[in-house]
Amino acid sequence: MVTPSSSLKPRSGGEILADALISQGADTVTCVPGESFLPFLDAAWDRRDRLKVLAFRHEGGAAYAAEAHGKLTGRPGVCFVGRGPGATHAAVGVHTAFQDSTPMVLLIGQVDRPFRGREAFQEVDLTQMFLPLAKRVEEITSPTRLPEAVARAFAAATGGRPGPSVLILPEDMLAESALVADVCKLPAALPHPGPCQMETLAELLGQAQRPLALVGGGGWTAESARLFTDFAEAWRLPVAACFRRQDIIDNDSPVYAGELGFSMAPGLGKRVAESDLILAVGTRLGDIDTNGYTLIKAPNPDQTLIHVFPEPEELGRVYRPSLAVAAAMPPFARRAAELAPPHSPAWEAWTRSLREQHLANRIPDLCPGALDMGQVMAEIEARLPAGSIICTGAGNYTGWPQRFHRFRSYPSQLAPANGSMGYGLPAALAAKSLFPERTVLAFAGDGCFLMTAQELATAKLHGLSPVVIIIDNGMYGTIRMHQEANHPGRALATDLANPDFAALAAAYGAWTARVERTEDFAPAFDQALAAGRLAVLHLCLDPEAITTRTTLSAIRDKARLR
Repeated sequence: MVTPSSSLKPRSGGEILADALISQGADTVTCVPGESFLPFLDAAWDRRDRLKVLAFRHEGGAAYAAEAHGKLTGRPGVCFVGRGPGATHAAVGVHTAFQDSTPMVLLIGQVDRPFRGREAFQEVDLTQMFLPLAKRVEEITSPTRLPEAVARAFAAATGGRPGPSVLILPEDMLAESALVADVCKLPAALPHPGPCQMETLAELLGQAQRPLALVGGGGWTAESARLFTDFAEAWRLPVAACFRRQDIIDNDSPVYAGELGFSMAPGLGKRVAESDLILAVGTRLGDIDTNGYTLIKAPNPDQTLIHVFPEPEELGRVYRPSLAVAAAMPPFARRAAELAPPHSPAWEAWTRSLREQHLANRIPDLCPGALDMGQVMAEIEARLPAGSIICTGAGNYTGWPQRFHRFRSYPSQLAPANGSMGYGLPAALAAKSLFPERTVLAFAGDGCFLMTAQELATAKLHGLSPVVIIIDNGMYGTIRMHQEANHPGRALATDLANPDFAALAAAYGAWTARVERTEDFAPAFDQALAAGRLAVLHLCLDPEAITTRTTLSAIRDKARLR
């Protein structure tokens, strides 16, 4: 509701901003505090029963956590950082939100209005900086414009293809008082598929012999994920999840065929290329999901392509679909679930073979060294409670949970589709703040972890208790793999000198253990789950175990034979 004019009273820009965030449904703000937004922090003190402020140790961690909040709730995660250095640090989270199609609002304190354009202390032209990274960027120069600007930012973040909005807020504007009404939150205007489009979809699908659905992108809800699964199961339609979107489909469903991307089963890419119809829902069909636009050729696919996406501008931008459907995931999934399936689809054997191939991919290969990560993942799977949330950053180590964890419900996967390192721990803190009753498990490589390791202090400050597994092989594994594949025996800049991660985490008050042998993992993991506080397991992995499928030596030897 808009505040009646008769009840208005002067408020500082900081107070107006805090009330505007609450009016738009925000309940949490992550931040690294800065002097450029002290009026907001003062206002948040009086509203701390409605607006939780989580202080992080680095703006990158705070922005990652806000992005994870958006993934888990479907509402924009909100992050507040200071000008200049704070804004540049936070840019990594904005880029993650953009490529991952996650609703997010970044608030940035800016230099005083009279100082703008003089390269004042920490001044950056933030509008120009963030325009390529965000859906909307706006600088607010009057506190009276704050409620409408916040409403616009939230609408942009959730409308069409979800993504980040940026609001730039001069310090003196936040301190200035004004009389202005709040703006009510409006329900998102979601594009719906037309009846004729759904009829055409059913007709094209009924003509197929080897159809395959690909799901990904943002804008999903628990209900739309369930409804789409219902549709796929009723039609016996095989479904592959796009890169780091495995939680959209219950991985135990008989129609689930595995994940595209870097951890894809060897035969799945061949099946995508062999399919005669692709139903792409929510995904842009980027280069990772299509193996460099080879599994589905651009711009004219070999397959019949039905492309469902919430933003019309994306449809036809890279691929020319046979049927383009501009629709958000919830209304599309509802309409799809209403379609009457054929009595006996022609592709039932095709679906079974895809499922069998996926189940075979769950059988681990031999893992060199004293610590067998395949067995580690089996122990984790046997112990994780239902509803657990899995968080990862980026690196070869992510292949273990991506290949072997069974995602059963949405949302339960927090992973950056833009391949941003350091994401896992801040994301886990956001998840634990939102869902303290759920088990939250973060995986991190040794290179990935030290990019945001300082956020262990954030966990301690706010009493957040995820379980963190650090997989330490003493190198930037992904880059070393590529070096050995392209320049065998000439590795440079990829060796790491690591601390004792268990001792480091203990210094932050965490329960910790160092695990070097397979047989030691299960009891240590049991204790970590039962610790009731932040727990960190330091796993020492043989450098030869470079991926879930091969060894470093095998990659090097193959390259030398070329």
